[in-house]
Amino acid sequence: MRFSLDSNLLVYAAQGDDPKNASAVAVVARASRGDCVQTLQSLGECFSVLTRKRAFTAAEAALAVNKLRAVFPVVAADEPALDAAITAVRDHKLPFWDALLWATARQAGCRVLLSEDFSDGQDISGVKILNPLKAENQPLLDLVLPPAET
Repeated sequence: MRFSLDSNLLVYAAQGDDPKNASAVAVVARASRGDCVQTLQSLGECFSVLTRKRAFTAAEAALAVNKLRAVFPVVAADEPALDAAITAVRDHKLPFWDALLWATARQAGCRVLLSEDFSDGQDISGVKILNPLKAENQPLLDLVLPPAET
């Protein structure tokens, strides 16, 4: 099953002193062995947050983003994704950038979007939103991600 990771998980995984780091690192590691694509938007947001809010230098943030680019295929928004995002803002009351992330992932064939920011459990036109940091979501997460390496 194809899925994507929102930028919040990428930021937590890059930030070693974040309390959510270990959980996010585990999700990203498992995702790297699955059918996961990253949106160009998530990578850009990750870079922006790391340099603006997390005190990374531009070089450090670029290294973190480039490591992700080396592991995951990257997909970018286009005009149909923009149209779908605008519709999602209207119909589902999503913030625009969340809607564009969802639309790009959906267009790339994702059935699940792992995110802490959306409404957990929501299904938007066939894309299930799942917060992988909630313990109660572990059974669903195990259906999406390959097993953890032992």
